[in-house]
Amino acid sequence: MTVLHKSSFFNLQSSIPALIAALVITTLTSSAAVSRAQSWHTVRWVNDGDTVVLTNGQRVRYIGINAPEIDHEKQKAQPFGYAARSFNKRMVLKQKIRLEFDRERHDRYDRVLAYIFLPDNTFINERMLQKGLAFFLFHKPNQKYSRRLLKAQQEAMNAGNGLWKNWREQKKRYIGNRNSRRFHKESCASARKIKRRNRTHFSTKWDAFKAGFAPAGGCIREFWSYGSRD
Repeated sequence: MTVLHKSSFFNLQSSIPALIAALVITTLTSSAAVSRAQSWHTVRWVNDGDTVVLTNGQRVRYIGINAPEIDHEKQKAQPFGYAARSFNKRMVLKQKIRLEFDRERHDRYDRVLAYIFLPDNTFINERMLQKGLAFFLFHKPNQKYSRRLLKAQQEAMNAGNGLWKNWREQKKRYIGNRNSRRFHKESCASARKIKRRNRTHFSTKWDAFKAGFAPAGGCIREFWSYGSRD
């Protein structure tokens, strides 16, 4: 049987308040970190398939996906643009949502970058991909859910959902950048600037998408003419 020395007992007693204080500080710090990593808001307006406006006026851009555009000043609506907006609206308009953040909090347009969750934990970014109403958009350093989102896209492609339905294209040569996860036409000037160690080749856009690459905006504009239309 271990006998606790009297002086040791008093030392233990005196240390208890300090231990409790340290525990409280740790708990508060952890809670503060969680609150910084996520927050709850209500959606006032849905711009399109990957952007919403909150009741506080903030614009929120969904991380990890890119939905087709609707009509605006610079271009006509892309196939599935309005279908993507309609689905997004059904899911989040006037709803309370949880914003979960990654490494970057804002994009170059000062929009909040976030993963969107409903109270029942439905992951909206993922749902847009599962429905085939957006494609996976890799972007460093925001990679928290990259594997999960890419898997959702691959499943939608296999099922022929949304923009992946009745996909058709002729084989060509495309060059992907392993660093940025963007792919270009072989003839694109930007493709020739990719360092050899970062290059990878695809014979179809489908293969590039399946591997988690997204079309380079300034190079591949005709992507939306492929597949069926809404």
